[in-house]
Amino acid sequence: MNKTDSSTAGGDAAQLAALGYSSNFERKMSAWENFALGFTYLSPVVGVYTLFGICLAAGGPPMFWSYLLVGIGQFLVCLIFCEVVSQFPISGGIYPWARRLVGKRWAWMVGWIYSCSLCVTIAAVALGAGPYIAAMLGFAPSVVTNTLVALALTALATLLNLSGTRLLARVAMFGFICELLGALVIGGYLLLFERHQPVAVLWNTFDIRIDGSYWPAFLTASLAGMFLYYGFEACGDVAEETPNPGRQIPRAMRMTLYIGGGAAVFAALALILAVPDIGKVIAGEDTDPVFTVMSNAFGATGWRVVTTVIAVSFISCVLSLQAAASRLLYSFARDEMVMGSTVLKKLSPHTRVPTAALLVCGIIPALIIAAGLVLENALAIIVSFAAIGIYLAFQMIVGGALYARARGWQPSGHFKLGAWAWPVNVLALAYGLLAIANMSWPRTPDAPWYSNYGIIVTAVIVIALGLAYMLLFKPYDKGSAPFADAWTLAGERGPRVAPAPTATR
Repeated sequence: MNKTDSSTAGGDAAQLAALGYSSNFERKMSAWENFALGFTYLSPVVGVYTLFGICLAAGGPPMFWSYLLVGIGQFLVCLIFCEVVSQFPISGGIYPWARRLVGKRWAWMVGWIYSCSLCVTIAAVALGAGPYIAAMLGFAPSVVTNTLVALALTALATLLNLSGTRLLARVAMFGFICELLGALVIGGYLLLFERHQPVAVLWNTFDIRIDGSYWPAFLTASLAGMFLYYGFEACGDVAEETPNPGRQIPRAMRMTLYIGGGAAVFAALALILAVPDIGKVIAGEDTDPVFTVMSNAFGATGWRVVTTVIAVSFISCVLSLQAAASRLLYSFARDEMVMGSTVLKKLSPHTRVPTAALLVCGIIPALIIAAGLVLENALAIIVSFAAIGIYLAFQMIVGGALYARARGWQPSGHFKLGAWAWPVNVLALAYGLLAIANMSWPRTPDAPWYSNYGIIVTAVIVIALGLAYMLLFKPYDKGSAPFADAWTLAGERGPRVAPAPTATR
């Protein structure tokens, strides 16, 4: 380590100590690798290809504009996160941010909702990888095959993550390179040689109407963008593993949206213009337009290569998701906010990663995946909760930042919004609340109640369980970490520090 690196490491340790923690991780993740983690979590290929057919059928080609509109809304959220992480670069991301912006109880609920959402998301992405990996290996996709592939993928991700930060960073970087090149090469080929639609089709609604209006259909199709643009927060989950995090992580978060969002928009545009018959997709005659486009464009051999690129994207996405979830659980345990904290907060003496937390973040998604064999319909509803749960947790941070500003918070990190802070914060909150309403809005009145309200019911159950645990066991009172110190009350100095636990707790 040279003098510059030593000075940076010393400064990072001193900053963390000032925030009330010791530096136990190894800071081996470069700024580019930190960005790659966020990019592979966002995963434009996974995000676009997973919902493309459903959303194209729901809203037609104008669904393309949802990628731009949602991207703008999430960029506002990202800017708020950049301000917070720049001042509080602590492992676990949004949980410690909520703790410092608002307080211990608020932080408990944010961490609970976000951790549940991440575990479900890991399971959902692993299941989504099943058909592609099965096809790549020459197996016919089926419920059993997809389940076995998803379980194997989750186990592989757990083993890779247990190997340490260095390997995680390298695999994330490899996944980023493969996915970005794949998106650009595949999209470029489709635009150059497989275009079947004019650009004007992006404004063609194909006379889709719901109750006489196109807008409900477009809002349904906009889920394509809403299920894509998160993952930038993962850059902050590994803040204690990245040198100079207060400066580097806000930059990595913004790059995740710039590059990841740009790749997603490009991939979506290429796919839409390459669909041979959009009318068949809307009529339900072509239920898998991605397969139709790719098989027509590349043939059997080429499709195998494309499938490999898609499979790599899914694998790196699961790896990044699990890394983010484990750091959140570690951060939760370090502040004694969850049962089993003594074990969950331990780092491996060899790899310096939270071994027990990683195992939990492999076992719980595996159980969710296995449940799909007997609870397929219920699982679909539970998996749908993943995105709305993450949006809920995001907006609790955005709302928390607004609350802290009202109490006098003046961001003191390297990244500051300055005069734009209030308008950006208000717009980010408004966008997020509208997005949550759109995701939970019942769309099929004739369907069974659980199809229309399953996501809302699942969210209520998760929140109720979190509140019950919090009120019964009072985990927020068991640690002594600082809280609610983003803002300072008149006459108060220094951070608020929780009282040491008593013998009766």
